[in-house]
Amino acid sequence: MILIADSGSTKCDWALTDVKGTRLGNFETIGLNPYHRNEASIGKEVAQNSSLEGMANDIQQIFFYGAGCSSEKMCSVVQRGLATVFTKAMIYVDHDQKGSAYTVYDGEPCIACILGTGSNSCFFDGKNTREEVPSLAYILGDEASGSYFGKILLREYFYKKLPTDLRSAFEETCEPEITQVLHRVYKMPDANVYLADFMKFIVRFSSHPHIISWAVKGMLEFIDIHVKCYPEWKTVPVHFVGSVAFYFEQALQTAAKQSGIRLGRIVRKPIDGLVNYHVKYMFPEMLKA
Repeated sequence: MILIADSGSTKCDWALTDVKGTRLGNFETIGLNPYHRNEASIGKEVAQNSSLEGMANDIQQIFFYGAGCSSEKMCSVVQRGLATVFTKAMIYVDHDQKGSAYTVYDGEPCIACILGTGSNSCFFDGKNTREEVPSLAYILGDEASGSYFGKILLREYFYKKLPTDLRSAFEETCEPEITQVLHRVYKMPDANVYLADFMKFIVRFSSHPHIISWAVKGMLEFIDIHVKCYPEWKTVPVHFVGSVAFYFEQALQTAAKQSGIRLGRIVRKPIDGLVNYHVKYMFPEMLKA
């Protein structure tokens, strides 16, 4: 059996399949970003999922695509963590950029973008991915991501820039207190996930003109930095994966039109596309081996 995983910083989706592509199960754990989890905690989190741990000896291969897996060192953290549970499996770990490219690929070169807890992009020609500018994570970058919009919400609330109706609703829902927020952001781990969690409130009011203005501005900023950096941006489709892209689809369409990009697919969860890509392009080669 084969496990395929798509991991952001907040959660990780797992699909169990065989080499013929028969889906055997779906699972979910918290996100396994190696910048926030060490190998011991990764192994512990996976082992806590009784379904995954219970089938460990039957897994022959794992294809894991995750946020933070952008270097050999970071990939090794995840690989070693998974190996403590899946002791008999060959484990392949790569960046979520590549996973997003596999998810949306339909035979045509494209730009694949992620808008989830964090954000990034890559160009994919069907064989290789290429990144023109780096992802600078939630403090310096992550434009149009969940953490990006969470920061805007908190900043405007404490600076008293939110419209009265949004401010009242936010206080009724979250009761934000500045010392607690600052402690959670600057002193505690997983600040990016904490900030992105405010998307639950933002999505509730996604039709509010003030929120729409944030969304369009954020999408335009992301496109300017992470899409127009590619020489091919005018000629290839630009696909998006992730919950923020899904919930702000209208804002994304508006920004795409204003920017002149060719908007492609918008996919909320990459896992199904990942499985389809492996079944179509990778498993046949495995069967030949």
